[in-house]
This record gives sequence, structure tokens and C-alpha cells, in this order.
Amino acid sequence: MKAQLFVVRDCPNQAPAAVLFRRALDAAGRPDTVVETVVVTTERDAARFGFAGSPSYFVDGRDLFSGRPTGLACRVYPTSTGLRGVPDASAVVEALRAMTR
Repeated sequence: MKAQLFVVRDCPNQAPAAVLFRRALDAAGRPDTVVETVVVTTERDAARFGFAGSPSYFVDGRDLFSGRPTGLACRVYPTSTGLRGVPDASAVVEALRAMTR
């Protein structure tokens, strides 16, 4: 499994997103999976990667939370406490499990 965290430069949510991704991979039974951080710097790369804002969680080249337009922007996620810069941990774990079934 290839896990990647896509971010824009100086993303304020990069650190909490990385911790969340690591914990979610562990909870999903993937403790040996390395998370690579990819910094997206151009609109062209955003389109090429399918990057829908920072941070974005990718597994095997697919966004765990796809369905948004691409672009260099901050990304927000619906959570149990409203819109936030990172999703709920349970949402990441569930998306990982769904993708790896």
C-alpha cells in the first residue's frame, strides 16, 4: 500500500494531518505503511494528482475523500464538531478499510 499526504507549502494542518494518517493506518492494521508527504506547488500538478486541497489523504494514488474539484487551496472536512482542517479519525479509518477491502 502506498500512503501519501498531499499538502500545499506552509499548510497549517500538515502536522495534525500526518499524525492522524499515521494513527488511522495503525488502527486499520497497516502499521508498516510509510506515509510520504507530497507538496503540491502548481495548479497543473494539482490537476495531475487529483489534489482537492490541503491536506489530502491518498492511498495507491486515490484520494480517500474524493469528489471535490482540484486546486491549490486549503481543504475542510465535515466532522462531528463542524467543518475542520482534518477529518475525524474514524472517517479516515473507515475510508482506509473501505479502500483496502
